[in-house]
Amino acid sequence: MPQSREDKRVAALDRTGLLSARSDETFRSLVGVAADAFGVPIATISLIDADRQLYFEKVGITVASSERCTSFCTRTIEGDGLAVILDAAQDPLWRDNPMVTGAPYIRFYAGVPLRIEGQAVGTFCLIDTAPRAAFSEAERLRLARYAGIALEMLEMRARHANRDSARMRFRHMAETSPDAMIVYDDAEGGILHWNDSAERLFGHDAAAALRLGVADLTAGPDTRAPWFDDAPAAIREAEIRLSDGAIRAVEISLSRWREGGETIRGAILRDASQRREREAALHALAHRDALTGLANRALLRLRLEAMLADGPVTALAVDLDGFKEVNDTVGHAAGDEVLREAAVRLLACVRGSDVVARIGGDEFVIALPGCGDPLRGADVAARIVATMAAPFPLQERSVRIGASVGLALAPAQAGGIDELLACADLALYKAKADGRRRHRLYTPSLREAVSDRQRFMHEFPRALEQEEFVLHYQPQLRLRDGALVGAEALIRWRHPEHGLLQPAAFLPALLASRHAVAVDDWVLRTACRQAAAWLPRTGPLFRMGVNACATRLHSGEIAGVATAILAETGLGAENLEIEITETVVLTREGATISALHALRGIGIGIAFDDFGTGYASLSLLDEVPVTRLKIDRSFVRKMNDAPEVPVIRAVLQLAKGFGLDVVAEGIETEDQLRRLRLKGCAEGQGYLFSPPVESEAFAARFLPETRPAT
Repeated sequence: MPQSREDKRVAALDRTGLLSARSDETFRSLVGVAADAFGVPIATISLIDADRQLYFEKVGITVASSERCTSFCTRTIEGDGLAVILDAAQDPLWRDNPMVTGAPYIRFYAGVPLRIEGQAVGTFCLIDTAPRAAFSEAERLRLARYAGIALEMLEMRARHANRDSARMRFRHMAETSPDAMIVYDDAEGGILHWNDSAERLFGHDAAAALRLGVADLTAGPDTRAPWFDDAPAAIREAEIRLSDGAIRAVEISLSRWREGGETIRGAILRDASQRREREAALHALAHRDALTGLANRALLRLRLEAMLADGPVTALAVDLDGFKEVNDTVGHAAGDEVLREAAVRLLACVRGSDVVARIGGDEFVIALPGCGDPLRGADVAARIVATMAAPFPLQERSVRIGASVGLALAPAQAGGIDELLACADLALYKAKADGRRRHRLYTPSLREAVSDRQRFMHEFPRALEQEEFVLHYQPQLRLRDGALVGAEALIRWRHPEHGLLQPAAFLPALLASRHAVAVDDWVLRTACRQAAAWLPRTGPLFRMGVNACATRLHSGEIAGVATAILAETGLGAENLEIEITETVVLTREGATISALHALRGIGIGIAFDDFGTGYASLSLLDEVPVTRLKIDRSFVRKMNDAPEVPVIRAVLQLAKGFGLDVVAEGIETEDQLRRLRLKGCAEGQGYLFSPPVESEAFAARFLPETRPAT
């Protein structure tokens, strides 16, 4: 008798091995982040057995399983896609369900089936005790993305649970698997068995396959790779050659076992094109403003870098006039509508090759590649001013705002990204000062600030030679008892004419100069030497935080430089922490990622600075060997006005899931300190404890005369 649909589904679940597998912090982090993202108290990853709904991971409920007959998820796996119930108490199918009338008192439900081997073995779902009026298309897409991540994690866990299965089990799985599966010998790579999916993938029938070896399937000169790769990575990516000669990228998961005194190998192959498309989509999300869909600051800089390398560029800084009044009088929801409509109007004013970016609340930047003509840039600016002057419809009313625009040209007026944007900003300020709702071109009369920057360029060699740069140190304390755990080194310039300059006054010019590497090396060496001198009084666990040199990172040289400086100063690698920002690593340049792994490999900590201000993702944390997250001061400051700051809670949960430490920046009040303690944040820094101070003041206040007990 043929298997029923339900029997096939349960059999597929059993073959995964997930019923006996355990969850971990990664799954807990995923459901926790999902619950926060959708504002629901309950989120689960469930497996649906013949009789029970088993909660593989959950947040908001304590039971391990429930009866399948009352489960909302049972209905979800019977459908083809997303299931949504806005108010179960009003739904004739669900209003008498014991899970609606009793605990957990379900009112809203949204679930996505999780399919393995083509069978719905479980669900990813959201549950709320309050009904909802709607569940938008955007929310549906977001939930589907979370479910996709959960499915990939479950599939990886399933492959891990079954990697040591015997050959017969491998063959049995191959009978029904949608993935290409191959069994081959360890000595010569001769193919012993492959399934129908492998036949469809490669184009060779089973009989022809038995006359081949895995070397015949390989694209590239190394015919043993990746089939005999014994590296610990669970999934490899490779290129295979099909029967018609075409090349295709696949993911390969390998296993190996002993049978009859011989070593047998197995490979599961999956077309990588869909995953690459998903990665491309996620990368696009990481570079897009969530509200308007425009490019964000990170993508703007990437595009400007490419444009400046190709030829002239005109940058337009755009600021909405009167936008604050919209937020104050009509509300933030209406303000968001205005921003979305403003984005549409800006796109209508430019060409398809131009870049429109939102870089702040009501701040936009437009980049015109190949444009070195101020008249052409002025035409675009005039169109923007005109289109923004038209009323913005808001439901039953409309509002009038406007726009001011500043223009700057490169290379005529600026040589790099920061200088170009700074010049456009100066022109924007001039437009506002002249009465708003107009545009202005950057001119030499606005050049005082830029002149200072250019003058600094010529003074950096003298500043290095005369030792005018100094380091100030801000303590990092353990929040539960105020114990010193580390310090962050911050550069200052003791200028002979202008006095002590903060980084904002000279750092953009320094980073754009050829002296940046020399100054950054000096900072690292000085901070390490100071930390080594303090260690007898701080104890062995003290760490010194130093901001990463982007140039050294991108070139891959930072690990070698850091190793040499540690040897020179006598500081241990475990006492040094390199701080990176999202902008440095979002491009995932090979040399940068390799350099970070090299730093971690010698024991140096990696702190992710200003975390939460951009689009950092789970995949980024998985790829970069981060040891600590730093909560940005902007989120700590929000604690003054809000009873809850979801980003802080999410970062703490995410850090726990990834096994990372957390430092909160910008702590200024006792109330912030108390609330961060209650949330479980272990460490912090800020003006409540001390501003950055010189080494002598730091030692006098925070270092005991005798070494603390360890």
